[in-house]
Amino acid sequence: MATPFPSKDSVRICFAHVAYALHHTLQKRNTGISSFQVWDTDSLQARAADLDVLVISGLWNNDILPHAPNLRFIQSIGAGYDQFSLDELRSRGIRLANASGVNKNAVSEHTFSLILSLTRHLKSGARHQSDHFWRGMISEILKREDELAGKTMGIVGMGAIGSRVAKIAKAFDMTVLATKRNPATAEGPADKVVTPDQVDELLSQSDVLVLTCSLNDQTRNLINADSLSRMKPTAYLVNMARGGCVDEAALIDALNEGVIAGAGLDVVGQEPLPDDSLLWDMDNVVLTPHTGGETQAYEDNVVDILLENVERLTSGQPDLYNQVI
Repeated sequence: MATPFPSKDSVRICFAHVAYALHHTLQKRNTGISSFQVWDTDSLQARAADLDVLVISGLWNNDILPHAPNLRFIQSIGAGYDQFSLDELRSRGIRLANASGVNKNAVSEHTFSLILSLTRHLKSGARHQSDHFWRGMISEILKREDELAGKTMGIVGMGAIGSRVAKIAKAFDMTVLATKRNPATAEGPADKVVTPDQVDELLSQSDVLVLTCSLNDQTRNLINADSLSRMKPTAYLVNMARGGCVDEAALIDALNEGVIAGAGLDVVGQEPLPDDSLLWDMDNVVLTPHTGGETQAYEDNVVDILLENVERLTSGQPDLYNQVI
């Protein structure tokens, strides 16, 4: 018989993150729930025996498990959970939930900051400001800034983030095409939603292709030399998903050769991006350091989901919010 989950007044929560002050955020709510924070993997391993619940994302390593005999529940800080060995967690009776939707506002807004940086030439504008250079008007039409109205956006992954991206795109008077494993469950205001096996329709028709999908066997290197060749030469790729969804070498070649017009990347294959990566210096690339979901509201949003799941676990409810296992 499984050991009952600890009661709310005895459960011990560990927050593990390099930057987010989650422990402080929980304590401000005066819930009476015991918690502590660690900021690195060494500190986590040293205190792993003291926790029942672990709130974590990038600091996770399966080597933690032997040091955490009382671990019963992991609340992922982000939507992604590909870093966790699900079979290993199941074998130990450890539940897992992700934080899908926690950053849907932040990531969808960040998506458009990248798109507008590309279409409105904000990257070169910032450089011109730094150089005290007042750029004149441009005669060559194809080299000017562009409008989004009337353009087509393709969204790969119509989950919480993709749905809000679609909503914002419609406010820009764009046509929206999207993929979702079950199109009948799509909630965003897309003009057409197809299954992932029909992604070629998005590739050929999109002026802006946005990735908001999870990383799995079906989406790994989804954007490769072949798929890039199916896109318009005037199209932009915006990756808000995971670096592994894009074949980075193929993308660099496509950007250099004019196969597509540009890319906005909040995620890359290796993070931090290596110093010798060509992406750093490409004029048609806008890079941000995986900060699309990072806002002043992030800690509170995570704690909202955590407390909902702690309530369900301590009251014996079988299902979790954003349950993975």
